[in-house]
Amino acid sequence: MTEQAQDIETLIRNQIKENPVLLYMKGTPQFPQCGFSAKAIEVLTQIGRPFAFVNILENPEIRATLPKIANWPTFPQLWINGELMGGSDIILEMYQSGELKPLVEEHSPAN
Repeated sequence: MTEQAQDIETLIRNQIKENPVLLYMKGTPQFPQCGFSAKAIEVLTQIGRPFAFVNILENPEIRATLPKIANWPTFPQLWINGELMGGSDIILEMYQSGELKPLVEEHSPAN
């Protein structure tokens, strides 16, 4: 592994560790750049708690490295408390089943 690749991996692991609710997405919450990211944002906005995000379109190294770390090939990726929840379909399913809201609330205190 090159030093740069190791730095990117360290950066990603730190982002996941430092942000209890973190969405790796295409675009930003205000301007999602794909339908799947838009769906994920819609769900998280419904829950109404703060969350961090990383725009992978502005970070090609993260975009290339994260799927290897996560063992998950697509974006968006929702991480809660250091654990990968999944992509937009799983996020939506978890929200509809009532599983996601308490998880987000537990790890993301209200403003």
